[in-house]
Amino acid sequence: MSIFDLSGRVAVITGGNGGIGLGIAQALALSGCGVSIWGRNEAKNKAAAATMARGPGEVDTRICDVSDPASVREAMQATLDTFGRVDGCFANAGIGSGGRKPFIERSEEEWRRMFATNLDGVFHVFQAAARHMTERAESGDAFGRLVATSSLASLFGTARNEHYAGSKAAINALCRALAVELARYGITANAILPGWIKSDMTAAAMANDKFLANVMPRIPLRRFGEPSDFGGIAVYLMSKASSYHTADCFVIDGGYAAF
Repeated sequence: MSIFDLSGRVAVITGGNGGIGLGIAQALALSGCGVSIWGRNEAKNKAAAATMARGPGEVDTRICDVSDPASVREAMQATLDTFGRVDGCFANAGIGSGGRKPFIERSEEEWRRMFATNLDGVFHVFQAAARHMTERAESGDAFGRLVATSSLASLFGTARNEHYAGSKAAINALCRALAVELARYGITANAILPGWIKSDMTAAAMANDKFLANVMPRIPLRRFGEPSDFGGIAVYLMSKASSYHTADCFVIDGGYAAF
């Protein structure tokens, strides 16, 4: 059996109905992993699941708003009722800034909304998953994978985007803390930091000629990332191959941060 074979494993992917989340879900399902896609849009959830219908991994979808603890609890219970277990949790759901406003004009509502989804959402989902994983570990089945989608904004100074950057930097710290706390249960925790990736969130920027002229020359691979570029890291982190790899921040950016 391949060290990357995920047969018998089950993973939750929040925001798994598009962009990076869909790239992750498709790669996991192709490797035999059962996949539960959580998103707020039922039509997008179903469309995403349809792309994996012929793969070896069973695919399920759930309506979930990660900023709502009750919604997360309901989605987790429904997933457990369907699959019987959850081995991995990819906390990928998030929102962007929606416009670059000066820091001194940032409203309390904008600040809270950003953190409610990007940070509180990870807290809600990870807590539900970790509770199940630790209970399983205590009964002799120690295995768990917590993976959060962060951002290069957590490392670089991103003007007029401080609320987004702050929420993502907090995710990095959360993953490191959980890696230490939950290691005794066989649970690893890591963050993925994407660079400039093609998605609905980045579509407007990538259609801007000035943006292209400034950013593309800084990417050594000379292309923007695709959702499929996150399949390999997802399978690795979900598999036995990463059993001793925890508390890390994986930068997937085509070399942008190094140049």
